[in-house]
Amino acid sequence: MCVLLVYLLVGFGFDEDQSSETKHGELKLVFADDFEKKSDRWETTDDAAWRYDKNDGNSVFGLNRRKSDYKPPVRSPYNIALIKDLQVEDFVVTFDVRSTKDTGNHRDCCVFFCYQNPQQFYYVHLGAKPDKHSGQVMIVDQKPRLALTKNENLVAWTDDWHKVKLVRDSKKGLIEIYFDDFEKPLMSVTNNVFGKGRIGIGSFDDMNDFDNVKVYSK
Repeated sequence: MCVLLVYLLVGFGFDEDQSSETKHGELKLVFADDFEKKSDRWETTDDAAWRYDKNDGNSVFGLNRRKSDYKPPVRSPYNIALIKDLQVEDFVVTFDVRSTKDTGNHRDCCVFFCYQNPQQFYYVHLGAKPDKHSGQVMIVDQKPRLALTKNENLVAWTDDWHKVKLVRDSKKGLIEIYFDDFEKPLMSVTNNVFGKGRIGIGSFDDMNDFDNVKVYSK
């Protein structure tokens, strides 16, 4: 893996004015959705829980209820929207997110990655106040979700829009998650149980609007 990609994976800021072909070193833009047009690019665990909407004149994709009718096979998030026809191994995911309901300490959004099936995947739970089930990088591997991190950093949710970045280096097993500050990761851990898989957005059981989802990979 070249020096540029190593630089990427230690946590960098990026300039949205740069070309999408070069801003992430070897990685190129392989998926983008700003939700300006409704599409069939997403597979959800419960279509009725998701809706396209306008927020200050901007099109968004989000959740209209906290707990959907989806019943996961093991204890894990209820609200998942996976990108169709895309599996990646080394990648960067960025998106904008706005929490639409303040539920206190576990106010969250989730990022899903290396998704194999409903019982095997990673996700980041960006819960407001960390504990063993909130504000951690999690793994679901045929049993209830388990925290891979021991994060103690609060996630600074407000009612405004926030930016999220997720970085994965499969050879190192590195997982890094950034919240608003794209220079310093909020959480970092190494784990290589799962390889290439699907990418998704959502929440454990809260409500969010999402916009400007981008995936960079080889």
